[in-house]
Amino acid sequence: MAGEIVLVILIIVGIIGRANILATAASVLLILKLTNLHRFFPTLERRGLEIGLLFLMIAVLVPLVNGKIQSKDLWGTFFTMSGIFAVIGGILATYLNGQGLTMLRIEPQLMLGLVIGSIVGIVCFKGIPVGPLMAAAIAALLMKVYLWFR
Repeated sequence: MAGEIVLVILIIVGIIGRANILATAASVLLILKLTNLHRFFPTLERRGLEIGLLFLMIAVLVPLVNGKIQSKDLWGTFFTMSGIFAVIGGILATYLNGQGLTMLRIEPQLMLGLVIGSIVGIVCFKGIPVGPLMAAAIAALLMKVYLWFR
């Protein structure tokens, strides 16, 4: 019963905080739980991140496919400072996301803190919720810095 209460709270917080993805995700999980379809939870836990990343990658590649970005424009970005920084940013982000994923696997209870932090970022700082994986990546980086200076 505690799980359902947490999901309802997340739905309410998501609606109030304009975090539609959070509210939708919590709603889907609540529906699965209440309709006795919770047998899908292990599959969602195991493959959900991959499915989400698949759709994210598709969304990022659409401008290339629909002609908004030309192939000649792609090669030109590698020879500009912003293009070089974009490549470096991609390398750093994927490395940090891997660290965040490792941290979430070791301490999954941290997810609630990441969600609350994301909601505060949306409501108070007009941030954009890019997902708990990047939040976990930043948390993992902060934890490493903390342990390094300790």
